[in-house]
Amino acid sequence: MARPAKRSEDMFNLARQMARQAKTPQELRTGLSVLIPEYCGASNAKTAEVLCVGVATVVRMQKQIRDQVRGAPSQKGNWGGRRRQLLSLEEEKAFLEPWVQKAEKGGVLVVPPIHDALEKRLGHKVAESTVYRMLARHGWRKVAPDTCHPERNPEAQEDFKKNSQRRWMRLPRKTS
Repeated sequence: MARPAKRSEDMFNLARQMARQAKTPQELRTGLSVLIPEYCGASNAKTAEVLCVGVATVVRMQKQIRDQVRGAPSQKGNWGGRRRQLLSLEEEKAFLEPWVQKAEKGGVLVVPPIHDALEKRLGHKVAESTVYRMLARHGWRKVAPDTCHPERNPEAQEDFKKNSQRRWMRLPRKTS
């Protein structure tokens, strides 16, 4: 069984004040996340249902009030990020460096060899989409070929069109 949350009188006073002076629905919910369990005896799951948020959100709002009472700084900046990263950004950049050099010399970037090298480096299988996401993170994109060859000669093409023999003769139809 989970241990019960510790709620002090200072938390209730701050929660009451937040609920009374709330200017946004979020501020009201934050205050009520402490008041509902205290006055109604509701669990965090019931409180979450009443406030139309998730249980984790209720716990987070209660922690926010608890931290304000203690005078702890707000930790709003710890959301997001790459929690399941396989390599850090610097390690990814170093890993991709040989392929960058090949591509700069005019080589074509092909994903399967990079995928194999990544699996070998990590020591376990990874999805091919991991490589595509890694390449996107480092500014790579799929470059479609041009509609014409870079070394084409428009004059020679026009000359060919004008001077080539035309073979427009129709072949005789087969009759059955």
